Amino acid sequence: MPLLTFTDRGIYCAQAKVYIDPWKKVDFALITHAHSDHCRPGSKRYLATALTKPILEHRLGKKYQIQAIEYGNNIYINGVKISFHPAGHIIGSAQIRLEYQGEIWAVSGDYKVENDGLSEAFEPIKCHHFITESTFGLPIYQWRPQHLVFNEINQWWSNTAAEQKISLMSAYSLGKAQRLIYHLNDSIGPIYLHRAVKPIHDLFRTHGVPLPDYPEFVEEQAHKIEPGAMIVGPTSIAEANWTQKVKGIEIASASGWMQVRRTRRSRSIDRGFVLSDHADWSGLLEAIKATKAENIYVTHGYTKEFSRYLNENGWIANIVSTEFSAEDND
Repeated sequence: MPLLTFTDRGIYCAQAKVYIDPWKKVDFALITHAHSDHCRPGSKRYLATALTKPILEHRLGKKYQIQAIEYGNNIYINGVKISFHPAGHIIGSAQIRLEYQGEIWAVSGDYKVENDGLSEAFEPIKCHHFITESTFGLPIYQWRPQHLVFNEINQWWSNTAAEQKISLMSAYSLGKAQRLIYHLNDSIGPIYLHRAVKPIHDLFRTHGVPLPDYPEFVEEQAHKIEPGAMIVGPTSIAEANWTQKVKGIEIASASGWMQVRRTRRSRSIDRGFVLSDHADWSGLLEAIKATKAENIYVTHGYTKEFSRYLNENGWIANIVSTEFSAEDND
């Protein structure tokens, strides 16, 4: 029997009696990161990285037993050696390595290989079996270096400020928002954080993440925001009623889905920037090659297309059905 199996509750290690990112209630859940499709409420016990723990407490509530583990530290459960390693996806995100009697598995969760300067950089794990996402598992998805994208974002903001407009950037409250905030040029104008973003932002700051301190934006006070300001809010903010009532607002979104033009047109935004917290096509292949794994298990995203490519190019790839989303969730 393999060390990990795929069940109706999630990825399961029977030897250690633990689940990884389960989507149903279990006794012991190992959590790769705090996006809602990877951490569900109701389990008796959780284990996550030190920077994921406070976000889990914020999102799930402190009534749960949530323990923290540092990257690279080993724990042993009934002979299974378990450790957490950086995934590069968002702050605190992890891949989980499990080893038993010479058999090594790595569960990547969600990941990206470009170092964003804020999240812990992706760390390849050599293993026999690698479970990978495939959110952007098509060759059309190729990301430009992030410094070029942030130059464009700051230039857009500078231009809207010069036109005496308010800039509104929609992004996932956990992950993308912090990455954007960290790289925004605040010499252009004042920055405000939507109340869906501010608590998470402040939690990270409290736990030592070097994020700047910006005031909260409250929708009821939108008419008081000065021209030239930047507001960072959740993805839903582009559809908020107040944006129709305040004059001089320009709305942008930063997402990997902006790579496809029809996606830009389908959303209520003025500008789209291609910026993802997931690996692109080249990044997925780079990560898989670095593991030296022969057996690849492909989850959420373009599973059929990506697994077919892997099987045609020397790997043994299987599609795994999960309840993980092909897109980050707020």
